[in-house]
Amino acid sequence: MPRNRTRKGFTLIELLIVVVIIGILAAIAIPKFAETKEKAYISSMKSDLKNIATSAEAWFSDNNTYVGFTPGPASNDGLPITFTPDGAAGWTATATHPGAPGWTCTNAAGSTVAAGAPDGEVVCTE
Repeated sequence: MPRNRTRKGFTLIELLIVVVIIGILAAIAIPKFAETKEKAYISSMKSDLKNIATSAEAWFSDNNTYVGFTPGPASNDGLPITFTPDGAAGWTATATHPGAPGWTCTNAAGSTVAAGAPDGEVVCTE
């Protein structure tokens, strides 16, 4: 009497097709993830510069000058922000992040604002 055997499971071809499909999806997703991380670092720099602007203006309100204001590391990452006061005339703050190489974000107010840049607005360039 012959045995009635039914095997359950996947064939080798089916498993290989699934592995190939997962590889293709990973090849698409990984570059998008890296781009998203860079955008997050840029957003972090913008946020830090906006916070510095608020602090600098509060300092100016109390002291009638930007001289003496030292923001220190403003970000959660502890990244330093370069802050350059121009007496009572204005200030410039610049931030970079190693996770977003080539990108620099700048915020300025008063006489230090670059031509065409809005006063107090963060501008990021690559």
